Amino acid sequence: MIGIEIDEFEPGKMFNLERSIENLPLILEGVPYTVLVALAGMILGLVLGFFLALARSSNMLWLQLPARFYISFMRGTPILVYLFVIYFGFPAVGIEINAVSAAILGFGTNSAAYVAEIIRSSLSSVDEGQWESSQALGFSYWKTLQRIIVPQATRIAIPPLANVFLDLLKATSLAAMITVPEILNKAQMAAGRTVDSMTMYITAALVYWGLTLIFSLFQNYLEKRYNRYI
Repeated sequence: MIGIEIDEFEPGKMFNLERSIENLPLILEGVPYTVLVALAGMILGLVLGFFLALARSSNMLWLQLPARFYISFMRGTPILVYLFVIYFGFPAVGIEINAVSAAILGFGTNSAAYVAEIIRSSLSSVDEGQWESSQALGFSYWKTLQRIIVPQATRIAIPPLANVFLDLLKATSLAAMITVPEILNKAQMAAGRTVDSMTMYITAALVYWGLTLIFSLFQNYLEKRYNRYI
């Protein structure tokens, strides 16, 4: 039987506003690293994910099977383990990589698996007649993708891709485990300095929340812009 004792609740013990404001500048120092890792990781994920989606949709097994394996492996691997493999494991085979680069590589290659499935489903949702019409007009495969299919698929893909980015933005907190000086890492430093972990972690959570609100507004702008042409 597990016994839990609860002392009389005192709001000041859970969150000290004055201490939070005093240490906020230190925690905010991690924002550029958080945004850098999230944005660079998402860009890498979009590039890799696009080609993975094409390979996954291909009729050629030598393209389709490796893409299927990659997507399955990345979606079934905890990102923290993957970060450890890159940052601590690669040096064992002679590949030195700094913490920020390791985080970008880890989040980028991992998010590519989720991005690939979103792009694949978005591309396949475009009516098959669009491909047939383009071929009748003499468009090449890549020209059809660029001018006909991708613009239509982009509108469909924006909401789920934005969700992937927001999840990625929050997941960058795991980069603190490989010494990236992002928001959570700075909050840990502040907690050690003030001996008030609860206040510092709540402050970090509020900073993450603020960032997601900002990027959510950008997501809404993109959705309205592309829906304008429906």
